Amino acid sequence: MSIKHAIGSMVHDNVEKVRAINKRYATPRLVMSPAVRVALLCLRIYLLLLVGLLGYKFFTVVMS
Repeated sequence: MSIKHAIGSMVHDNVEKVRAINKRYATPRLVMSPAVRVALLCLRIYLLLLVGLLGYKFFTVVMS
């Protein structure tokens, strides 16, 4: 068995494991209420704002 075949086999096995996991969790088992959806949306917006501020601060420090 060559190295190329061994690596290809290992990658193929890992890809199959990831596909099986993705298939298992493709549909959510829990139902989210509207309040949870709004809370997650607020958290996502907050995270984007924090990342934006971090990027702004980085560029202002680099440019000065």
